[in-house]
Amino acid sequence: MPRAVEIRSYSLKPGTPGTFDALMRGRALPLLREFGMDVVACGTSPHDEDAYYLIRAWRDLDERATSQDAFYGGPAWRDGPREAILALILHYTSTVLVLDETTIAGLRRAT
Repeated sequence: MPRAVEIRSYSLKPGTPGTFDALMRGRALPLLREFGMDVVACGTSPHDEDAYYLIRAWRDLDERATSQDAFYGGPAWRDGPREAILALILHYTSTVLVLDETTIAGLRRAT
């Protein structure tokens, strides 16, 4: 069954990807998973040392909206790593695709 997959691309302040990655993996990703988000992959982009990506998957667009509202509106994020992470981001964009499990599994293996 196809799933909603978000690819978020971050432009980070120069020289901060290592710090950003440590915050993502150590603090944000465990919280995302607690809120039911399937973190498919994340990391520094091979094309730009100050670019970072986060790929997440949900059953459908409704589940995406519900989990993101709960996460980004709640104290775990707002009182947790939010400020430290946002301080490193210049801007970000998100793109949502509908992908099958085989493609999602390929994204997991590729990163």
